Amino acid sequence: MTGPFTKHTLYAATLAIAMTQAAVAQQLPVTKGPYQPTDASLQQYKYPDWFRDAKFGIWAHWGPQAVPRMGDWYARQMYEEGSADYQYHVAHYGHPSKFGYKDIIPLWKAEKWDPEKLMALYKKTGARYFVSMGSHHDNFFLWNSRLHPWNAVKMGPKKDVVGLWQKAAKKEGLYFGVSEHLAASYTWFQPSHRADKAGQYKDVPYDGNDTAYASLYHTRAADNDNGWLTTNPAWMKVWYDDVKELVETYHPDLLYSDSQLPFGDTGRSMLANFYNDNLQYHKGKATAIYNCKQPSDGKWAQDLERGVQDSISPFPWQTDTSIGDWYYRTGQHYKSATDILRMLTDIVSKNGNLLINIVQTPEGDLEPDILHTLDEIGQWMAVNGEGIYGSRPWKVFGEKSDNTATIKAGNFNEDKIKYTAEDIRFTTRNNYLYAYILDKPAKAIRIKALGSNAHLNHKKITAIQLLGSKEPLKWKVEADALVIDMPAQLPSWTVTGLKISLK
Repeated sequence: MTGPFTKHTLYAATLAIAMTQAAVAQQLPVTKGPYQPTDASLQQYKYPDWFRDAKFGIWAHWGPQAVPRMGDWYARQMYEEGSADYQYHVAHYGHPSKFGYKDIIPLWKAEKWDPEKLMALYKKTGARYFVSMGSHHDNFFLWNSRLHPWNAVKMGPKKDVVGLWQKAAKKEGLYFGVSEHLAASYTWFQPSHRADKAGQYKDVPYDGNDTAYASLYHTRAADNDNGWLTTNPAWMKVWYDDVKELVETYHPDLLYSDSQLPFGDTGRSMLANFYNDNLQYHKGKATAIYNCKQPSDGKWAQDLERGVQDSISPFPWQTDTSIGDWYYRTGQHYKSATDILRMLTDIVSKNGNLLINIVQTPEGDLEPDILHTLDEIGQWMAVNGEGIYGSRPWKVFGEKSDNTATIKAGNFNEDKIKYTAEDIRFTTRNNYLYAYILDKPAKAIRIKALGSNAHLNHKKITAIQLLGSKEPLKWKVEADALVIDMPAQLPSWTVTGLKISLK
């Protein structure tokens, strides 16, 4: 009896949640336009060309949690007794019953932050769009909110961080996006309502229990409300209002949610509102892109966190990752330019975009090694970007060594992928096929997909150029491969681009 009873109970609970979400959604104001909060209506969505052409974006995943210099999720983990962040917090600031996250926020001054200087750098690096964090799970808003007192205009740097980023992006001609991580904040912040289970402060409540700060830490969740996304209909309504304010204040080109599409019909209402607002603001010319961590079926651009696809996606999509930890952490290791360019070419060959977080110090500037990496990426993009920007996938995404392990599409798989000189990725644009070799090539490159027996290329190859080199190449089409003799002197970068003219 236990099995059927459990299934019935689960079904009833799921049905109750769905009915609650539907009831909440019916009361939500949605900007007038062609989109309604239904799957059938959202299926009308068309991907704007700017996103499909841009390929490369930079993200500022930045806020008060950078202050302790301990990396991601500090606002939660400082309340998890025994964790490294808890121990650091007690040693440097005091016990979280006396000095909580609310007291970290005023320490974030962003005194070295120069958004215009950084945006000019990001454009030079090759980014075609920029995304500002709106709010992380810490429920601290980086925009000028009328709904929420815990925001960067009233506290911390006392600046409209989203607004200033947007102004800088527009000046440089970059498309602009915002990320919201609020949907998960209601359950994510619940440790702030706990107390130590042992030691000097046993059973002394953390500051999240003080109702005076409920607007930051939320109230205590029900015992069974412990998933990534809350089941509380009141919180769903708050989330909707907050995201609506963000969208209708800044009218971003891109909106990102750090979850699946949240809260059923409430999420569909949010998405319809975003799409309609974008159309209205741009007088009928849509620029809207929505990212969430759920297959899109064409209704948005699916986002994979620190992961990539294993094949060409029929719909445009995006990888989000970071050059290091999500927030500043002392002594952290950063990705190299080669790491990033390998990811970029792989992702673009599969119909995707790369959005990468560039880690800022709490003060708002960048460390020298990050500046060096960005300079290397910019130099590569200036020469090789013609096969990236505005490109589309070819008939196959590429080819790889027979010894390379197959990695399934999904989140958090970026560190499992190893590249060799036999890893080649294809893109196409106009009458050119671009082949990117992901490690230093040997004296002769063999591209099997372009051999006559592969029957993939039905056009005549008229010329082949090594991007970044003026030296002519010798090549020939054989039955099993296109064979290209590489020059002795190669460009300095590791990822090598070939431009193949087709007629």
